[in-house]
Amino acid sequence: MIGAVRGVDPLTGHHFDDTRRYVDATDRLSDEQRAAVYAGNALRVHPRLAARLAASGR
Repeated sequence: MIGAVRGVDPLTGHHFDDTRRYVDATDRLSDEQRAAVYAGNALRVHPRLAARLAASGR
C-alpha cells in the first residue's frame, strides 16, 4: 500500500509516504511552486499560524 502509512518499502528502504523526494526531484516545479507545496499553502490556509510565525521572527 502506498500513502499515509508508516511502513518502509523493503525494496528501496524509503518510507511509503515520503513524497518530499518526488517533489524535490521533479523539474516541473519552479522554486516558487515548491515553496507553495512545502509551506505557502499551509500558511495561506492557516493565517493565525502565519501571524504567529511572523511575530516570532520566523
